[in-house]
Amino acid sequence: MIVLEWIRFGITAILLCIALISFASAVLGAYRFGFVMNRMHAAGIGDTLGLFCVVAATVISSDAILDALKLVLLVFFMWFTSPVSTHFLGQAEYYTNPMLSQFVRKIGKEDENGDS
Repeated sequence: MIVLEWIRFGITAILLCIALISFASAVLGAYRFGFVMNRMHAAGIGDTLGLFCVVAATVISSDAILDALKLVLLVFFMWFTSPVSTHFLGQAEYYTNPMLSQFVRKIGKEDENGDS
């Protein structure tokens, strides 16, 4: 029985280390990339993977089934709300940044004309 607890502890520690690396890479990507859309993408992907690993670690280390169910529901809630908020931020950037909207419209017109 003690061996099983050590295995659970090891899996939990590995998942938390992966989450820490994921969160650190999201912060690094948010500061390192120059374009706003790239920053949002790096932050969104890193946060999603980090959140999944943290919740998976707490589910594995939890003894109560209802607590694990609540944590799984938390992951689903975050997976549905995080892309929506990122989409709203991207739309706000698109409509408020004149250089970005001109660039995207220019690319769209080239695609319609058959130019690449």
